[in-house]
Amino acid sequence: MTLAVVCVTHGQGLTDPLQRFKRSDPNEPGSCGSRSRQPLFRGNSNNFTIDLRMPRIVPPHSDSYLCMAFPVPTKQDLYIVDFTPYASMDTVHHMLLFGCQTPVSTTGYWDCGGAQGTCEDAGSIMYAWARNAPATKLPKDVGFRVGGHTRVSYFVLQMHYGDVTAFRDQHKDCSGLSLTLTTKPQPFIAGIYLLMTVDTVIPPGNKVTNADSACDYTSPPMYPFAFRTHTHRLGKVVSGYRVRDGKWTLIGRQSPQLPQAFYSANKGVDIQNGDTIAARCVFTGEGKSSETRIGGTSDDEMCNFYIMYYMDRTDAIPFFTCMKTGSNELFQEIPSEANIPITVPSNLMHSMMHMGHSDHQDGAPEDAARSLDRDYHLEQVINWPQGLLLTGQVTGLAIDSNSNLVIFHRGDHYWDNKSFDLEDRYQQKILGPIQQSTILVLDTVKGDILKASGRSMFYLPHGMTTDGDDYWVTDVALHQVFKVSGDGKDQILLSLGEAFVPGSDHDHFCKPTDVAVDTQNGNIFISDGYCNARILKFSADGTYLSQWGAGYSDRRRRVPFRIPHSLVFLPDRREVCVADRENGRIQCFIAETGEFVKEIKKEEFSGEVFAIAYSPVEDGLIYAVNGKSSFGLSAPLQGFVINYSTKDIIDTFQPDNKDFIMPHDLVVTKDGSVFVGDVGTKAVYKFTSEKAHRSVKKAGIEVQELEVEAFVQAKLKPEAKVRIEFKPESPIVGSKTPAVVHQTQKMVLDTEQKEEVKLDKDQSVFPVVMTTLLLVPLLLVVIIASVICYRKRNQFEVKSEPTSVGGILGKLRGKAVGSLNLGNFFATHKGYSRQGFDQLSTEGSDQERIDEDTSDSENEEYSALPPPRTS
Repeated sequence: MTLAVVCVTHGQGLTDPLQRFKRSDPNEPGSCGSRSRQPLFRGNSNNFTIDLRMPRIVPPHSDSYLCMAFPVPTKQDLYIVDFTPYASMDTVHHMLLFGCQTPVSTTGYWDCGGAQGTCEDAGSIMYAWARNAPATKLPKDVGFRVGGHTRVSYFVLQMHYGDVTAFRDQHKDCSGLSLTLTTKPQPFIAGIYLLMTVDTVIPPGNKVTNADSACDYTSPPMYPFAFRTHTHRLGKVVSGYRVRDGKWTLIGRQSPQLPQAFYSANKGVDIQNGDTIAARCVFTGEGKSSETRIGGTSDDEMCNFYIMYYMDRTDAIPFFTCMKTGSNELFQEIPSEANIPITVPSNLMHSMMHMGHSDHQDGAPEDAARSLDRDYHLEQVINWPQGLLLTGQVTGLAIDSNSNLVIFHRGDHYWDNKSFDLEDRYQQKILGPIQQSTILVLDTVKGDILKASGRSMFYLPHGMTTDGDDYWVTDVALHQVFKVSGDGKDQILLSLGEAFVPGSDHDHFCKPTDVAVDTQNGNIFISDGYCNARILKFSADGTYLSQWGAGYSDRRRRVPFRIPHSLVFLPDRREVCVADRENGRIQCFIAETGEFVKEIKKEEFSGEVFAIAYSPVEDGLIYAVNGKSSFGLSAPLQGFVINYSTKDIIDTFQPDNKDFIMPHDLVVTKDGSVFVGDVGTKAVYKFTSEKAHRSVKKAGIEVQELEVEAFVQAKLKPEAKVRIEFKPESPIVGSKTPAVVHQTQKMVLDTEQKEEVKLDKDQSVFPVVMTTLLLVPLLLVVIIASVICYRKRNQFEVKSEPTSVGGILGKLRGKAVGSLNLGNFFATHKGYSRQGFDQLSTEGSDQERIDEDTSDSENEEYSALPPPRTS
């Protein structure tokens, strides 16, 4: 055993210097782990992860800015391919990661909100996180270059603790992030371009105040793949553009009141020498009694537009800033969309707004602001509906203003190979319209039918949505779209298209499939459909506005729609997404302009996506169902829950007792229940999520089950794990691990745990037997240790490296990487606060990469083709 320990220790002393940072550390967010200020190392020789954490911080006051430096753990070139944050907005307002050569301090954390700042030299921002923003991913073959021949020999982690009331319980903060790095050179280098205004004044009471910035671009080509917007509480919308030959092309547009993440930039936008990069922030001074200026406190404002880009490694510049206001003549041509505020529903506003100050919205329903439970999973409700539901082919579902389920079905009509001729004209008009009630309103709890309508109106129903109390429906036989009153009187309020006449102009459709409604202005979007490959936009009164086809994420070719089958409007993002059925993908567009935003395409879809729905919780969840592929691909028919930002599938669901045959539409309620309508089974399925901490019944008494670790002082055993169960009347509210329990709370010790606490005196260990059993393993350990010692000695005598880290190796190219000391700038303006602004203090987003076994950066969200290599 001694020989084994000596050999392993000797091997660790000779290994690569990166191994010096290996520690034992839990991966749970917010976990303190080791108190060492050295970065924690995990991984192998080429790909590894280092953890950068604050050393058990208790901020002294609100709006504290505290920084800590960490050395880059090797002299060779490294490439950051992902960031994983470990922080909560309940504790940390924002964190920033800087790269620099000489930090202000290397011995511990310091106050970086004043004159000291972050770096002694020119620093560059590489990462930002705030407000529990969702994760993003870097494109493949793209990374932030550090160490080696760069001037980034230290990471500086800046934490802004906005409201320190979260520390009243005297807990210590160890927030931070993990960096996933690789030694494999990446063909393209990532960087940040920041546009910002520094002299904006927002007059009190002014409804609209614009803040503009613009700079000419004179460097090698860059390729934006993500953007982030940032203001404080007065910002309504922030937009960024490339201007080339007088034409404005949108890079990204978003509300800064949503989680301040890096969102996917518009595809196909490159920036070349001679272009202009411009941005506009729209503010409102309504409700303010004094003017608001740019600064670093909760009473100030900011206007920032971040562009995350990549460049060819031979030309890469890691950081740009633009603080010029631009000319009035230039911004006279800015697209009108930049002036249209993005309304964020009150139920989506975060309970803790900018700078950590409370800004609750009255009347916001709690269920819409819920977050996904860690053990979230959708399961079928077997006994729903409780009564018999006789429907035909279920083609459309919707949720009305009373949170009831609305079903659109075909009664006794079917769509078969005799339904249409080669010119897409309906051939079964002789059957007449469906005589049954095609629209059913059901109670979502029990499935009781509350209302029935839609008799003798439709021939082949398809899609459905609601705009409050009325219904929008499509009929593929009639080639029409209808707005039908929801009062059960079967009154047609508006009709679009010509009955039984297919077409492709503004006044005709060809088998239209679905409708989505803009909840803000009433505009409608129609997917058209089985014959045409387009989305049309109409005003609420039926006036034609615009139309567009498929977007493209592949620069080499543009794939048109192949049956745009289902539509959904995203109210918090002001986007419209479509299920492009036969292409097996989901595409999203800006509702105002029809510009392409992103594409979601998964192998799990097996080539077809039939329907989609959306919920704004967790910064956006897309629900989808797939179908049988016409290409012979085989995959289970099921539902998917997809994170909008990361495009990760976070859950799948399907019926328990029988399979889907053709799931055709689905909807999600405010409480997270999902309903799926199946054409093949003529049924509607209900799915709900089960919580990890849920009500259970034991011994006839309903209790709230909560497992905690506790130490019990007992004569028989010094330590034991117990299960504590609190009755519902116990006054524990919002506590994850109750630190103090009221004396009246009843603790019920689980029977199994009681057996663990009790010491069984009859059980003992026989020394003779144990000694005999250990003889054989001991012999094996000695043999294995000898082999390990021999192999390690040979390996490290050949390849040993110096143990020093950091150092000044090389210079950054380009004057764009300069010292940006906003603290000093604001100090020259009376009334401006400089706190937290030295070396650029802004709030931001997070990125995530948890793929330690690969040296490449997987590309899910950003799939733009990298530019050709230059000589």
